[in-house]
Amino acid sequence: MKHFKFSEFDSPDVPGSGARMDADFLKMLDEAREISGVPFHVNSGFRTPKHNHRINGSKNSSHMRGLAADIRCTNSRERFRIVAALIAAGFSRVGIHDAFIHCDTDSLKTPGVVWLYA
Repeated sequence: MKHFKFSEFDSPDVPGSGARMDADFLKMLDEAREISGVPFHVNSGFRTPKHNHRINGSKNSSHMRGLAADIRCTNSRERFRIVAALIAAGFSRVGIHDAFIHCDTDSLKTPGVVWLYA
C-alpha cells in the first residue's frame, strides 16, 4: 500500500488486527486516495465482534470481515473529492455522515447505493 499502514485499520481492542483487512479492498482504497489527492484518516477499519458490539455497529457489519472503512471528513469540498474518488476507484457502496465517509466492497450487500447517516 502506498498511502496506508495496516495499523491504521486496527480494531482498538486488538493491535495488529488491521492485517485482517481484505487485500482487494485495500488496493481500491489506496487507489481512491491517490485519485482524490486528499489524505485519508481512517476512523474505523477492521472491527472485532466485541468492539463492533461495544460501538453499536451493525450486526452484519462489513468492518468485521475487513471489507469496510470509515474515513474522517468534515468539510464539503473534501467530501466531494473523496466520494468522487471512491466511485472512480470502483466502490459501489458509500455512506455519508457529517463526520466521516463509509465505503465497503461487501458482495453480500446491495451494490450501487449511497446513503446518509442520521
